[in-house]
Amino acid sequence: MLVSLHYLLRSRYYLRFKLITMPELPDIEVFSINLKKMFAGKQLTKIKVVNGKKLKDTQKDLSKQLEGAKVTDVTRSGKEMRFLFSNGVLLGVHLMLTGDLIPFEDKNERKSTIVELYFKGGKNLALTDRMKNAYVKLNPEDKAGVDALDTKLNFNFLKKALDRKANVKNVLLDQNVIRGIGNGYSDEILWETRISPFSVADAIPDEKIKELAKTIKKVLKNARDKILKNYPGLVHGEVRDYMKIHSKKLTESPTGAKIKLADRGMLKTYYTEEQVLYV
Repeated sequence: MLVSLHYLLRSRYYLRFKLITMPELPDIEVFSINLKKMFAGKQLTKIKVVNGKKLKDTQKDLSKQLEGAKVTDVTRSGKEMRFLFSNGVLLGVHLMLTGDLIPFEDKNERKSTIVELYFKGGKNLALTDRMKNAYVKLNPEDKAGVDALDTKLNFNFLKKALDRKANVKNVLLDQNVIRGIGNGYSDEILWETRISPFSVADAIPDEKIKELAKTIKKVLKNARDKILKNYPGLVHGEVRDYMKIHSKKLTESPTGAKIKLADRGMLKTYYTEEQVLYV
């Protein structure tokens, strides 16, 4: 698959900001769709562990479970990718904060490689991470949270999830409650619903909870569709072009309100006075 020069330039741009951004659901879903196009039907001939310090599975176990099997599907679960093989084995891939999946032809020249996957037919795949936190895992189990695009995420679910004296943004970020939403898209979702990120979760009225349940899916799906359309073949990097308030480059929301920033270390919250504070 040909990858545009525009995509390559953008990817290099985003990689410079990997320390403060993390792939979220729309990015991971796009990666999964494009990786499926690249590798579905391909036989894995070899998996090579280059840096296994953070891996729970050994080189021997990975080789035994995966080598010789074909990729039948690549899907997403929360912020993780799942490679399904023809023998029924799942290989989970979590990029963490600075991980990337990099296709390569003959030799992987990338530093900080965690694992290399070699496929019959030429195109191969390397998991890299300069912070060495990204990992693969055999037959991973999902966290307790509901996936953000799951039909189970509805008003009744959110009503129970928000029944606590906690910051609403913290609830959205908790992967044991909702899987897939990160710092950037939590701000976008809360702005769309006009709920202040500093609201107390159990103070939010039912009508707003109903709106929030719909907006979570709308914001994430819209971002995914725009990335797929405008960045064909994307398998790494984060695209933040379509964010309406979560950006240090923006000064006003689409409706003209001043964008404010609450900076708590690496967790930067963007919001406006258009959002109602429920306490």
